[in-house]
Amino acid sequence: MALSPHVFDASADNFNRLVLENSHKGPVLVHFWTPKAGPCFMLMPRLVRLAAEYGGKFLLVMLNAEALPQLAHRFGVNSVPTVKFFWRGEVAHTIHGAEPDNSFREVLDRFIAGDANRAHALGVAAWQAGRQSEARMLLANAAMAEPDNLDIPRDLAKLLWAEGDGEQALKLLESLPPEARSDARIAPLHAHLRLAETARHAPPLATLDERLAGRPDDLETRYQRAAVLLAGDDYAGAMDELLSIARTDRSFRQDIGRISLLVLFELLGSADPLTLKYRRLLSESLH
Repeated sequence: MALSPHVFDASADNFNRLVLENSHKGPVLVHFWTPKAGPCFMLMPRLVRLAAEYGGKFLLVMLNAEALPQLAHRFGVNSVPTVKFFWRGEVAHTIHGAEPDNSFREVLDRFIAGDANRAHALGVAAWQAGRQSEARMLLANAAMAEPDNLDIPRDLAKLLWAEGDGEQALKLLESLPPEARSDARIAPLHAHLRLAETARHAPPLATLDERLAGRPDDLETRYQRAAVLLAGDDYAGAMDELLSIARTDRSFRQDIGRISLLVLFELLGSADPLTLKYRRLLSESLH
């Protein structure tokens, strides 16, 4: 097609190089079209104008889905026009139909904002739109691109937890360096997930009580008991156990007793009677 220096026609031979390889350098938009679909011809010149407007900040590729049905099927294109945004070898966003130009600009601007910021923003947007698998991919890419930005693993862990994959969310946070896990953006979520996952895997409360009767200094069992009590909405009982851990050994699980109490204080609110009571007890025990 050679409509501009930034617009190309796809073929079976050049697709991987033109689209997938170039998407590691910047966003590539693939317009899936057919000669028989009128809306495609209305959208095509608008996309070409956008490519000129952005001056090389993205690559526009035209793919005739009628001539290349295997590629259309490979990327799940069932109707045209469809525009897929490729980034780092993956489809990062899809627009179906001849949407207004601003719809394309909105996505493009998020992409062009910078690799990690772009993927983070797109990942959060995909999550909010219910596209969880797309959100996972974008947030994982963003985390690799900017490992020091702790907002990204925090949001990815929240997504995994919301999907019911608490074990993977916990593994993600525990793979972070110790200084990152103690950061205010990570520590509360980490403590919350540890309690939830501990409760999920813990034995019944009666078994834990029996263990503690024989070994009252067993902090691991005491922590499991706190998690099980919390899962049963017994906040006071859970906070008793966590306070005992904090008083006994601040080094246990990297001060998990105190940190978990702080998470519960935030959850209950500063004016809650339990927060007031256990905040005072915690303060007294640490001074």
